[in-house]
Amino acid sequence: MIELIPAIDIIEGKCVRLTQGDYAQKKEYGDPFEMAQQFEDHGIKRLHLVDLDGAREQKVVNHRILEQIASRTSLVIDAGGGLRSNEDLRIVFESGASMITGGSVAVKDRELFLGWLELYGPERIILGADFRAGKVAVSGWHEDTALDLKEFIADYRAEGIVKVICTDIDKDGMLEGPALETYTELKGEDSALYLVASGGISKMEDIELLDEAGIDGVIVGKAIYEEKIPLLTLESYILNNS
Repeated sequence: MIELIPAIDIIEGKCVRLTQGDYAQKKEYGDPFEMAQQFEDHGIKRLHLVDLDGAREQKVVNHRILEQIASRTSLVIDAGGGLRSNEDLRIVFESGASMITGGSVAVKDRELFLGWLELYGPERIILGADFRAGKVAVSGWHEDTALDLKEFIADYRAEGIVKVICTDIDKDGMLEGPALETYTELKGEDSALYLVASGGISKMEDIELLDEAGIDGVIVGKAIYEEKIPLLTLESYILNNS
């Protein structure tokens, strides 16, 4: 079964969702810890936690919230946003993250990112490959690059990366369905890649299609918060497929 990974994005201590990464298009959904508890109560095991303040300030900011969730739930958390130094990594791991997702740093400081991969191993270091029109974007999606998505992933696969979270920026927060063709192509070319799809999930059928395509995980954000996919529906899906 595809791994269900709800997302919690944090700005100023609040759980938020942005549309296409635009900080001006922000909607708040309350307390991150309470949301994490709800996920756990409905059988969710994983959590994708993004420090959007950290992404903007280029350093970890909301690690106390990470620590609260990690210490008071059993959720397995991957943390992202603002990871730019060894100190940032030390903080998030000591705060309880099981894994980190590095996107901008993998583009802007390859040597540092590869050092993390060597030190912590491929089970704890996830490559964040956020893309727009087939090209990688960084810095909270405000900076486009000329890097081809497939080449970027293949390059880091050759260095030992096993897990990739791949977000279609144009679809993120739009509730218009995921980039199924892109994910299917990536998985078809590299079946051993642990590929997590992100962006555009709007209904359970989207998740089911990704599952049928052999995609390993899916990040769900706005569809949960806007109740397009009720948590009870996710709970039933987990129970029926476990």
